[in-house]
Amino acid sequence: MRPIQTKFDFKREGWDMQSLGWGQRWMGLLIVIGMLLGCASTPEQRSTGEVIDDTAITTKVKAALLADPMVSAFAISVETSRGIVSLTGIVNSAGERAQAIQIAQETGGVRRVDARNLFIKQ
Repeated sequence: MRPIQTKFDFKREGWDMQSLGWGQRWMGLLIVIGMLLGCASTPEQRSTGEVIDDTAITTKVKAALLADPMVSAFAISVETSRGIVSLTGIVNSAGERAQAIQIAQETGGVRRVDARNLFIKQ
């Protein structure tokens, strides 16, 4: 009967400690590369922080549109790039269009609102 092992015997099990060290080194290198790529800028040359800020602005604008009973928020698409909010869609009236633009302009972090593609239903 074999005694119960309390620790793993690498040599006995056919493991080479040197190759295990290389595996750990490769894993560490892959983690570092992944972190660097995760913090790299996007193809539009936006940093990770800018992307996060733009996502937060988009979320705030969309939430404000949803909270306003005068605006049909589901008909309006919101995208943000470098603090510039683009509103796209078709609204029922000029008043609804103006209200949507005003809501976006009053949202914190918004530099400018582009509503060229926000049309009024005719």
